[in-house]
Amino acid sequence: MITQRRKGAKNGEKNNMAKRKSASRVSDIRVVLVTAPPAEAEKLARKLLDARLIACANLIPGVKSLYWWDGKINRDAETIIMMKTSKKNVTKLLARVKQLHSYSVPEFLTLKPMEGNPDYLAWVEKECSAR
Repeated sequence: MITQRRKGAKNGEKNNMAKRKSASRVSDIRVVLVTAPPAEAEKLARKLLDARLIACANLIPGVKSLYWWDGKINRDAETIIMMKTSKKNVTKLLARVKQLHSYSVPEFLTLKPMEGNPDYLAWVEKECSAR
């Protein structure tokens, strides 16, 4: 019985180490949301991919946005660009989005995932660091 308990403890330690490793990867990944006019969204995403600032982009078309601008409520058709990147790329990504985007104040929201597939998280990191 003592041998089994020790072995079980080691397996528990391995599981905890795997969870910590996965959690550290999650802390290095960011999901970034940017809205853009439908005609601009794919071009913007492609330029960010070419620069390796993001690993991937999902284009979510058909969004109707209502917002205050210049003292009045506006309504526009937009596409949400949901991008996955590394934490270290966020500052450069924001600067590039501001440079390329047609809006004077583009939406740029960064979300920190709580959990994720460790293989996917490793892929995001790898693709954002490849040059």
